Amino acid sequence: MFLTTVLLKKRIPGKQWIGKYRRPRVVTLSMKRSMIQRLEVEAENEYWLSQPYMTPQQEYKHNTERRLAKWEAFKSQLISKFPEHKYVADHLNHLNVTKKWTQS
Repeated sequence: MFLTTVLLKKRIPGKQWIGKYRRPRVVTLSMKRSMIQRLEVEAENEYWLSQPYMTPQQEYKHNTERRLAKWEAFKSQLISKFPEHKYVADHLNHLNVTKKWTQS
């Protein structure tokens, strides 16, 4: 326990590092440097994102063929996984063995 908090009766209720009334962390030089570095990276990202690679006219429908090919591949994959159709007549056909009142 901190001697000054005990003597001055200024205590931080509960855990001292979490909560609404917590003890503030000391900002170190390395923390400042890492924050500046992160801000520089973010500024560079914003710069590159602000300059588009293609114009809106070039970008309009530039990948239609590829999207259509992907959709066709996906559709054919779904169809290949889909089981073949089953009919009620096929499931109940074994019951027709003892039928004597129809012509077969």
